[in-house]
Amino acid sequence: MIYEQLGDYIKNRIEVSDENLHTILSYFKPLKKGKNELLLTAGQTSQNTYFVGKGCLRIYYINEEGKDVTRYIAFENQIATALVSFITKIPSTEYIQVIEKSELLYISHEDFNHLLKTIPEWMPFYCAYLERAYVNNTNRLMSFTTMDALERYQLLLKINPAIVKRLPNKIVASYINISQETLSRLKSKV
Repeated sequence: MIYEQLGDYIKNRIEVSDENLHTILSYFKPLKKGKNELLLTAGQTSQNTYFVGKGCLRIYYINEEGKDVTRYIAFENQIATALVSFITKIPSTEYIQVIEKSELLYISHEDFNHLLKTIPEWMPFYCAYLERAYVNNTNRLMSFTTMDALERYQLLLKINPAIVKRLPNKIVASYINISQETLSRLKSKV
């Protein structure tokens, strides 16, 4: 089932032959993790990219005040990694945490790069992934400087309501860069 999910995810983004899709999928390995387990801690180099079949992953870092800042949340049928570390091979400043009991597929950095060299369709997939990551991160950064707390919360409800429905207030607040108290007030207004 989870391999079918990943196959559909890939086919929705690129045209790929059945043979090459089978080869791509063969490089992904299954992994089950419990709630709150860490897949990566700050200081480690990101070795894997994860596909979420079931559950939720969170990528976060600790700011200078010692608070968690959530950068990315991946639910079912999404991919997650500490991308800067994965690309540069330098130690990560981020953590990857399992938020809900999760069923994942992962591919190592080495296997990911092997696919880039051997499967022509994998490069367009990777480019599309990088473009989406860039657009998402840019839009989030812009929202922090151009929107107030209410506007950011309303935008989150519009584009990804699952974050608000499924995750604790602490994580939701850190994702839209507001305090938990502000989030509680906004939830009562909206």
